Amino acid sequence: MLIHHSPFERVTAVTDIFMGLLSAYAAIQLSQFSGFKSDVWAWTFGLLAFSSFIAAVAHGFEMTLKTNDRFWMPINLSLGLALGLFVVGALFDLSGAALASKSLPVMLVVGFGFFLVTVWKPGTFMTFIAYEAVAMLFALGVYIYLLFTSPLSGVEWMVAGIFVTILSAVIQATGKAGKAIFWHFDNNGVFHLIQMIGIGLLMIGLSAM
Repeated sequence: MLIHHSPFERVTAVTDIFMGLLSAYAAIQLSQFSGFKSDVWAWTFGLLAFSSFIAAVAHGFEMTLKTNDRFWMPINLSLGLALGLFVVGALFDLSGAALASKSLPVMLVVGFGFFLVTVWKPGTFMTFIAYEAVAMLFALGVYIYLLFTSPLSGVEWMVAGIFVTILSAVIQATGKAGKAIFWHFDNNGVFHLIQMIGIGLLMIGLSAM
């Protein structure tokens, strides 16, 4: 495969790699702790890292549309499962291990269901945006509630991280691929930059808990 001719796609691929490395670092850090909560968040960031590295290939190289669709299948699966696990992690902080454990298989099924929708209608980006919006808004509501009702440390960082994640998703959804926001950064490249800030904030929050 040849390097993609579009500078926007090449920049997006590079930012995907950096986001993947940051997510992998978060997953490794969290995996050093034992327990259900640490495992959930480690898998969340691990799946995000996996999807970022595959997306770097999908964005960075010339390929047929059919081949590109094949690359997006594992990306969508891992992102769907990661968002489901994000909700499970929020439920753990809201109500403890019992509710989170019961919700785990449900959210994994929901994440896999999202993947099946993308297989049924490939290239429907707004499907992911809608799914992400529901998951992130739910998690934001949970942590805002905890911010005012719980002595749990790090909650304010979780609120900030989720808010930045939602902001990055809005920019990705409202921008246009291949249209400069600055230099060769289009909506996807800027999304990755902002999302990395969100990941950093979430790491701070989780490490304080």
